[in-house]
Amino acid sequence: MSVSHDHGRPPAVGLLLCNLGSPDAPETGAVRRYLAEFLSDPRVVEIPRPVWWLILHGIILRTRPAKSAAKYASVWMKEGAPLKVHTEAQAKLLQGWLGEREHKVLVRWAMRYGNPSIASQLDALRAAGAQRILVFNAYPQYCAATSASVMDKVNEWLQAQRWQPELRVINQYHDHPAYIEALATQVRAHWQREGGPHAPLVMSFHGMPERTLHLGDPYFCHCHKTARLLAEAMQLPKGSWQVAFQSRFGRAKWLGPSTEHVLTELGRAKHEAVDVICPGFAADCLETLEEIAMEGAETFKAAGGGQLRYIPCLNSSEAGMRALGTLAEQHLQGWPTRELPDAAALAAQRERALALGAPR
Repeated sequence: MSVSHDHGRPPAVGLLLCNLGSPDAPETGAVRRYLAEFLSDPRVVEIPRPVWWLILHGIILRTRPAKSAAKYASVWMKEGAPLKVHTEAQAKLLQGWLGEREHKVLVRWAMRYGNPSIASQLDALRAAGAQRILVFNAYPQYCAATSASVMDKVNEWLQAQRWQPELRVINQYHDHPAYIEALATQVRAHWQREGGPHAPLVMSFHGMPERTLHLGDPYFCHCHKTARLLAEAMQLPKGSWQVAFQSRFGRAKWLGPSTEHVLTELGRAKHEAVDVICPGFAADCLETLEEIAMEGAETFKAAGGGQLRYIPCLNSSEAGMRALGTLAEQHLQGWPTRELPDAAALAAQRERALALGAPR
């Protein structure tokens, strides 16, 4: 795009909060378009392209969209897809959080797949005068299929820019103290509402094929470190918490144990209740609200268990926004986010000081 340069305007600082994405509507056509973009990303499905193209277009996009649309419809909010609603709220509150600390930052949000696109929001930040942009990946744990994929899109946009902005990136925060404390606060608040804990606390992360670990992806290790730090922050005794991985797809061996297996075993053990939190998601979405809070609850009950008590993601909670704000503020350090007084204002300030008897 062409950019109109206002040389009299001071350069601005921008922040782009990025998450995965959702279809535009809980309808088969919209879901098919979304899945086609999502599942065509070589970061997401790492098998030979010709083979995967036949599977994707010959089978998956013919059968899966209708089923997925029904699932989206079960969690759809009045304002739209839960992930979009929560991410938009986070961006607005993040702008306010930084503003209260006298940071002048243009905050926008984008989805890796679907709308609003990363390219369109970067265009908007540049059009508003942003010459420095912080790309904030909402994913707490780094994974090539998520964090790296966002940067693929950012770099694709950069290639079309003659005057590229200065960039910084938050590509993970799995062990950041503010994030861990926010998770602990969320669990404590849940237990206060529900009348205390029910062991074990299941920490369910999104699954990935096991081969990604062997290829050097740190995701599995990041998930376990997040879980360990959360358990330590809450002083949970050994055996009272467990890590699991959800959202398996296809026949490949995935990271384990699976959340479905864990919930089944807990149900067979006749647990009266089980608490489940999803620390790999910054905001609630289909994978938390439908897969865990609904399907997971059915799995647990069918196996002989009682109630599955789902602990919501951080979303726009006070603790969650404090964590996002703290991360943003740390990564913005050194950039001119606070307005400096102009020469006239400085002169007037000095004159007032002199009038009050300050030494010359």
